[in-house]
Amino acid sequence: MLTTSTSEPGLAVFDLDGTITRSDSLGPYVLGFLMHKPWPARIWRMLALARVAPTVIRFFLRLADEGQVKSAFIKATLGGATRSDLDAWTARFVPQLLERGLFAAAVAQIVVHQRHGDHLVLMSASTDLYVPAVGRALGFAEIICTGVRWDGDRLDGELTTPNRRGEEKARCFTGLREQHPGLAAAAYGNAASDLPHLRLADQGVLVNGTPSARLAAARAGITCVEWR
Repeated sequence: MLTTSTSEPGLAVFDLDGTITRSDSLGPYVLGFLMHKPWPARIWRMLALARVAPTVIRFFLRLADEGQVKSAFIKATLGGATRSDLDAWTARFVPQLLERGLFAAAVAQIVVHQRHGDHLVLMSASTDLYVPAVGRALGFAEIICTGVRWDGDRLDGELTTPNRRGEEKARCFTGLREQHPGLAAAAYGNAASDLPHLRLADQGVLVNGTPSARLAAARAGITCVEWR
């Protein structure tokens, strides 16, 4: 099991989806919310997914980015939902995720850093609809994630921050190091898109990476591990 390389407390930054959780979290969050709706509302929301198709096509034509696809998906499925409804669903979803959806090795590594006194940061491209609740439940001191806009008490779904992915994560990681000067930093991610910020850490760790991501990580001096 990996630990920080210094006896002094440091900075430990964890990605969420695929690093701590066994899979994507936004899809199950949305699907679970829809499945708890009455049939008419559920069908209407499912049919509304067709509205995402133009943005997906634009994405494959490189005319839209991942953040725009994410926003279109949220608007189509959750747009107009009330804050109280989504808060109630988050209160049900997060305990279910913690109980069945996490890598045991990820939880153990979080505990290692907590016992070491490290400053724990959860940094995820997933949204602030539920990521802060996950982070608080796992004992993270700081949470950085993608923000979504509200129109009063109802969800709009437009992103209020850059999509916290790729180079944007690297920018956030650089900001964290500036906020915590002198601290040795460990960072954990699972995807090729995490490599930009893993390269900036004193101890970058790629979790369950694809063969191509593992090859790129090895070339950059990033440790590769398998978590179950």
